[in-house]
Amino acid sequence: MNKKGFIFDLDGVIVDTAKYHFLAWKALAEELQIPFTIEDNERLKGVSRLQSFEIILEIGNRTMTDEEKEFYCTKKNNLYKTYLEKLEKDEVLPGVRTFLEAAKTAGIPTALGSASKNAVFILEKLDLMDLLDAIIDGTSVSAAKPDPEVFLKGAEALSLAPEDCIVFEDSFAGIEAAHRGCMKAIGVGSKENLPEADAWITGFDGLMPEDILKMC
Repeated sequence: MNKKGFIFDLDGVIVDTAKYHFLAWKALAEELQIPFTIEDNERLKGVSRLQSFEIILEIGNRTMTDEEKEFYCTKKNNLYKTYLEKLEKDEVLPGVRTFLEAAKTAGIPTALGSASKNAVFILEKLDLMDLLDAIIDGTSVSAAKPDPEVFLKGAEALSLAPEDCIVFEDSFAGIEAAHRGCMKAIGVGSKENLPEADAWITGFDGLMPEDILKMC
């Protein structure tokens, strides 16, 4: 069997920063007098910052120039980062650190594949940088999921063929991106919410790399 590698999304897979994204987007939406709910926030999962803001503008039936969009995207990110400053190491989702340590011990290469431009900052706050062999984030790619660019670059960084990589994702767009890149996709969540995934886990607590390899 060919050597396998793991590629992880960040938000909702390694750490739950979705709550901070929601608070930042909601504050911005309120400033613009656009209604924005937790249900609306689900539409922003796995997409870029600019695309997320465009969805909010769509909800509010608003239009803006590219310069205005850039201004508000930067404002949202600065607000989001103030929340991230309070991030603690123990906010890593249950089982993730142990899983990454086990993968490293087993010689399974690992990469991050995330649209977040704050990925390195977050990983440093969580003390996870040394457990990942490659970081592909929003500063490294130009196309957002479901385009497979972020995962294909992850495979390349691990010196693996795409079909030898297993992606962990909690969003529909991420699952689609993995499949477009000819990779297996493990849905972190329910089969009901992520029906296109190849297999599902509720989280990493109690899981070991060999458990995932048996699934795929």
